[in-house]
Amino acid sequence: MTVMDLQPELWIESNYPQAPWENITLWCRSPSRLSSKFLLLKDKTQMTWIHPSHKTFQVSFLLGALTEFNAGLYRCCYWKETGWSKPSKILELEAPGQLPKPIFWIQAETPPLRGCNVNILCHGWLQDLVFMLFKEGYAEPVDYQVPTGTMAIFSIDNLTPEDEGVYVCRTHIQMLPTLWSEPSNPLKLVVAGLYPKPTLTAHPGPIMAPGESLNLRCQGPIYGMTFALMRVEDLEKSFYHKKTIKNEAYFFFRSLKIQDTGHYLCFYYDGSYRGSLLSDVLKIWVTDTFPKTWLLARPSPVVQMGQNVSLRCQGQVDGVGLALYKKGEDKPLQFLDATSIDDNTSFILNNVTYNDTGIYSCHYLLTWKTSIRMPSHNTVELMVVDKPPKPSLSAWPSTVFKLGKAITLQCRVSHPVLEFSLEWEERETFQKFSEDGDFIISNVDGKGTGTYSCSYRIETQPDIWSHRSEPLKLMGPAGYLTWNYFLNEAIRLSLIMQLVALLLVVLWIRWKCRRLRIREAWLLGTAQGVTMLFIVTALLCCGLCNGVLTEETEILMPTPKPELWAETNFPLAPWKNLTLWCRSPTGSTKEFVLLKDGTGWIATRPATAQVRAAFPLGALTQSHVGSYHCHSWEEMAVSEPSEALELVGTDILPKPVISASPPIRGKELQIQCKGWLAGMGFALYKEGKKEPVRQLGAVGREAFFTIKRMEDKDEGNYSCRTHTAKRPFKWSEPSEPLELVIKEFYPKPTLLAQPGPVVFPGKNVTLRCQGNFQGMRFALLQEGAQVPLQFRSASGNSADFLLHTVGAEDSGNYSCIYYETTMSNRGSYLSMPLMIWVTDTFPKPWLFAEPSSVVPMGQNVTLWCQGPVPGVGYILHKEGGATSMQLWGSTSNDGVFPITNISAASMGRYSCCYHPDWTSSIKIQPSNTLELMVTGLLPKPSLLAQPGPMVAPGENMTLQCQGELPDSTFVLLKKGTQEPLEQQKPSGYRADFWMPAVRGEDSGIYSCVYYLDSAPFAASYHSDSLEVWVTDKPPKPSLSAWPSTMFKLGKDITLQCRGPLPGVEFVLEHDGEEAPQQFSEDGDFVINNAEGKGIGNYSCSYRLQAYPDIWSEPSDPLELVGAAGPLAQECTVGNIVRSTLIVVVVVALGVVLAVEWKKWPRLRTRRSEMDGRDQTIALEECNQEEGEPGTPTNSSSSSSQRFSLELPVPI
Repeated sequence: MTVMDLQPELWIESNYPQAPWENITLWCRSPSRLSSKFLLLKDKTQMTWIHPSHKTFQVSFLLGALTEFNAGLYRCCYWKETGWSKPSKILELEAPGQLPKPIFWIQAETPPLRGCNVNILCHGWLQDLVFMLFKEGYAEPVDYQVPTGTMAIFSIDNLTPEDEGVYVCRTHIQMLPTLWSEPSNPLKLVVAGLYPKPTLTAHPGPIMAPGESLNLRCQGPIYGMTFALMRVEDLEKSFYHKKTIKNEAYFFFRSLKIQDTGHYLCFYYDGSYRGSLLSDVLKIWVTDTFPKTWLLARPSPVVQMGQNVSLRCQGQVDGVGLALYKKGEDKPLQFLDATSIDDNTSFILNNVTYNDTGIYSCHYLLTWKTSIRMPSHNTVELMVVDKPPKPSLSAWPSTVFKLGKAITLQCRVSHPVLEFSLEWEERETFQKFSEDGDFIISNVDGKGTGTYSCSYRIETQPDIWSHRSEPLKLMGPAGYLTWNYFLNEAIRLSLIMQLVALLLVVLWIRWKCRRLRIREAWLLGTAQGVTMLFIVTALLCCGLCNGVLTEETEILMPTPKPELWAETNFPLAPWKNLTLWCRSPTGSTKEFVLLKDGTGWIATRPATAQVRAAFPLGALTQSHVGSYHCHSWEEMAVSEPSEALELVGTDILPKPVISASPPIRGKELQIQCKGWLAGMGFALYKEGKKEPVRQLGAVGREAFFTIKRMEDKDEGNYSCRTHTAKRPFKWSEPSEPLELVIKEFYPKPTLLAQPGPVVFPGKNVTLRCQGNFQGMRFALLQEGAQVPLQFRSASGNSADFLLHTVGAEDSGNYSCIYYETTMSNRGSYLSMPLMIWVTDTFPKPWLFAEPSSVVPMGQNVTLWCQGPVPGVGYILHKEGGATSMQLWGSTSNDGVFPITNISAASMGRYSCCYHPDWTSSIKIQPSNTLELMVTGLLPKPSLLAQPGPMVAPGENMTLQCQGELPDSTFVLLKKGTQEPLEQQKPSGYRADFWMPAVRGEDSGIYSCVYYLDSAPFAASYHSDSLEVWVTDKPPKPSLSAWPSTMFKLGKDITLQCRGPLPGVEFVLEHDGEEAPQQFSEDGDFVINNAEGKGIGNYSCSYRLQAYPDIWSEPSDPLELVGAAGPLAQECTVGNIVRSTLIVVVVVALGVVLAVEWKKWPRLRTRRSEMDGRDQTIALEECNQEEGEPGTPTNSSSSSSQRFSLELPVPI
């Protein structure tokens, strides 16, 4: 609901009592809050605004001497969280020498009744004026006052008919009794309740179209009265009087306008202004289209046979009946008279049967003729069943389990449901329930796979479950034998087989070359084709294998990280048989997972009784080299990764890890070196020294090197190395360096309050300061105090400070330190401040939604409960909800409540409060109420800006949100703002959101939604976004060319100028031309290159049709290039490259063909000569061809060749 803002107060002060117009100062005061900005308006435009250095209640605007230049109508506003407030009352400054006309009104929420007291207020704008009250018919004032402020209150006690009449108010300065102000506007005082109220009716009806005529009849019981008609929305401009001799009066509207829509009432009075009670309000609609009706089925559109169902028609108009229709039937089934319709009236279908199944709609039932168009109607399909129809069941993200990931089964139906149920066919006793239809299924130990179905029940028949959905089968792996595992192994096997086949083909070709001379071309071609086929297939398999192996892993809900180490049963050569062990610090671990190089899962193992698992690697090879870490799995949770174990090589020990706490001067320091094998020896090195600083024998998997007293000489970079006990000279790689730098201060302590930071007055509270070292002295400090409040010496590492019988003065921020008791007094840093509240009520938290409190259906939203008290729990409560969400032990000041896949069940009013974990009698107050609206349930509205989406700073703007249902509540939203800017509930279909004196920060993207009172928080779709600019000059447009910026022979180029605002006119400018070249409304300009005149730089700009004299900034220049004249050759670098490549390929093919053609006769001759010869010649030629490339011919080779010719080789 919209909160009414109080108007600020505006008055005048002057240091010239006898002539105040000589020096005038206007003062503006906020009624109830501090403000950072104040605005002064003159004649409905901005004059000036003040931004004081600090927030204040009031500011002054110096005008100086009153002249004709600064005379006029003044108002002021102040800045609040949601924008500028409503303006003050109008102060009219006239010419010098005249006092401002006072304002005169009655302070009453209801018409004045006989016997009541009435206060008449007169506001004179100046301090210490004399106020006179005059009544028409009296020469002398009936009352006067001299108040100390700017306003006088005239009281009329025990109101009687004699007090009726017309009153005015005037003022004058005390020192100048002859200088009177102008009289105020007359105020007519009429005593109500003396006559009975009249009846107001509309003829022909209360809903008419624009241009039609209307008669409003006001009828009373007494004749000869004067009747008055007024419109509630504008009492000053729509007040009509009519004197008649009858007991009724007709107020005729010849041609109705949209502005005549509103709420009307009438009364009558006699000659002495004694009046009647007001009539009942009559609502008049002037519209060309009836509002759309909205039919809802309660409790559900799916109803069991024999039950009752009510069809409620929403969006009805006062004074109009309703009719219920069923599709396929001409006559209406039921009627609702206009006098019997209220918020709870519905069409009732009793004892429904199958014959009642169908599509229903409701229409307006008019008893008068009008030209208003009937709108479209939504329909409701009523289903009468013995059981509710079956729902649909789907799986997200898929029906196949992935390792470590769960599947969400979504059971959906189109009508409201009380509860969903999930059944598992493989287990008869399995059953899960859900209110939103979402079921999370995990696949621990392969127990999640199987066939599922779901059903539901509705609120009216909670004992009857619907038909089951179609079965849905979930498939996936159990344990570590995943589908990806089988796929990877199959791909690896296929790749190995193809590589072996490729090797066999190469060996076969080589054997053929040695065994026979290759004389057939098909043999070589076949061998080449088979080789290329295997190569392409192997490459494809490599790509597929790589794609599967690099599947992305998902880490959910981190738990404490486990420990990873290595063990071996070969102390002299540990890499011959290596086993990696992973151990979890929690006892609820179900499974362990080992990863290598962070790229994918290597293996999984179930947890043993010792909450650990072994991963045997066997003999360490080059394929095992890499960085390993492990995770521990719990129920739907995975731990943080362990420390990385890096296997460097087959003969090198893994690199250890070194760590240490911050070093303190003069204190002991331990440096931890962690290895990966049991029974290791350790050595500590310092940068700059060749020999180790210290060495330790076989002490296990980790060692601690102690520095008794840290001094400056101990600073530097340290590293450590490990070796096995059996091979003391075989060292590991050094660890990463650790830099030790002595700090002059100890680490800051932690300050806690027991039992809690919020304390009831008169109770005790203990502040515990927890340090890091023992034997220190502790001090407690309070913010604002010059010296510590208390000191404590402790043998341990903490000290307790007791605050006894605390009071309001003990509230504030506390901190503590600790320091040495030696001469150095070296101390720690200050602890984080701890706020202590001494109160009987917890501070109020603040609840807000992120990203917004208006959320589309199906999206996620996070509710933040934020307060100043850290370390407490929070409770989130929904109005009307049976249960609350709890968040325990928050370590920050925020409570986070995520709501996923938001639905209609999530909308409503929310609040939160603290839930401390200590017992206390302190009251807990709830936070602000947050209205969570879900959009997408009603048709979307439209959003327009008047006078346009672009305005200059200081001007006023109105955003109009037009809906489709009457009497809706409209909400204005801005992108980047979590809460709605404003809410309105107008009487019609449109809400006007007024934005006075806009500034640069008002620029942005706006949208709006609306919802009905009968279905609160079930909002419409978002309107289309409207971008608003607050600037003196429109933003520059963009300019692009299509199809390119280069002219082609005989073709034109289209320049496209685009701007961010609608309703504009574009202009294109060409460098070198003084006048603009072309104008366009769509921003498209066609440029030709006749005689080379189209080449050059172009830019464009635009102007709004509402502001034709204001042009935008020009766009960035765009250069068009190309050749001039008809004989220009179209040649680009790409074309030259492509043409050259084609020529080279053709020439190369020609050379190859020529060489082959030249060889062909010689090959044929050689083939004929070889017929019938011994195969030794073929062997000789084969050996000659093998020895030709790059080998010089000598006598030894020649003799060997001749010897080979003499060997007989059988064919």
